[in-house]
Amino acid sequence: MEEIVVYVHGKGGSAQEAEHYKALFPDCVVIGFDYHAQSPWEATEEFSGFFTAVRKRCGKLTLVANSIGAFLSLSSLNEKLVDTAYFISPVVDMEQLICNMMQWADVSEAELAEKQEISTTFGETLSWKYLCYVREHPVSWKIPTRILYGEKDALTSMETIKAFAEKNNAELTVMPGGEHWFHTKEQMQFLDHWIKNRRPCNETENKDGFASPAYSSGTRAGSLPCLQQGSAVRIPLGQKAGV
Repeated sequence: MEEIVVYVHGKGGSAQEAEHYKALFPDCVVIGFDYHAQSPWEATEEFSGFFTAVRKRCGKLTLVANSIGAFLSLSSLNEKLVDTAYFISPVVDMEQLICNMMQWADVSEAELAEKQEISTTFGETLSWKYLCYVREHPVSWKIPTRILYGEKDALTSMETIKAFAEKNNAELTVMPGGEHWFHTKEQMQFLDHWIKNRRPCNETENKDGFASPAYSSGTRAGSLPCLQQGSAVRIPLGQKAGV
């Protein structure tokens, strides 16, 4: 059966962005997920239903998810629905992000608990229900995953993304000078190269579903060995980030 790649966009994005990934996965069927969920509890139903239907149509399902789309995927999917995942600038610790936004808006937990929702000057609405939900439903992720992260990501810190990668045995590639939103010519070229290099390393797969050359012992939470030397920052497990 064929391999299907499902693209899950970030905030303000659309399923049409999946078109960009068709050239990067030429031997796969690439589709965009036009979801409506805005919270993890909504995603639990919508994402599970969509991916269950797609799973029945393919032999392998690969997830490519961006930003909040990655978080909603983390909150609602499992290894029965997805074989491998590629996360681009993922939000991996929503509790931390909400707490950071509360600091930016000078809002205390007591105030948020009392008002339930508070609008901010930077366009986000703080929600007590959302904060309580993510605290009560910690992410559990067992899917082999590759992560692309921008060094200057303003939403997720290097410490947070590295901790997630180590905890979940994921591979982390850092673009020096990269931002949360990959959109410039240089950033998109880096992203494309990151994905394309899965193919040369894909001749022999290990038990995790990833190519052995790229995922041998000691390369987890580091950059793809196939990437040109100097184009990414490799962060081996157990080593403190220096950026």
